[in-house]
Amino acid sequence: MKKLVLFLVLITTLVSCSTDNDNNDSYTYEVLPVQSYELPASFTLGETYEIKLKYQRPTACHIFQGIYYDKNLNTRTIAIQTAVNDNQICTTEVPALSEVSFNFYVTNTGSYIFKFYKGEDAAGQDLFEEVEIPVVN
Repeated sequence: MKKLVLFLVLITTLVSCSTDNDNNDSYTYEVLPVQSYELPASFTLGETYEIKLKYQRPTACHIFQGIYYDKNLNTRTIAIQTAVNDNQICTTEVPALSEVSFNFYVTNTGSYIFKFYKGEDAAGQDLFEEVEIPVVN
């Protein structure tokens, strides 16, 4: 009988729990430009390199979500991904530059082309700064 009562209490507790969140947070996702980066002058096949990126958050409400990283053959396109809580009131004070990094493992010979996102021009076209890094033996 005790087990039956305990089982009923457990079931009642689980059914009465709600996963609804009255928080109604909604987010907008934005891609930010890479302000500066640190790359070596050359790569060695089979080695791993830390690539550092600096970026400017427009407000303190912009939360780092990751590095946008797209690869196509030996071309790498890189930008900063952020999220902004739409229900949060942000101050106009611009935060200091933020820094992130990722490890890059060299798997191909030839050269790698890194395309760092720099924002948009007046016509809304994406701008990139391209850097070619040779792979030496």
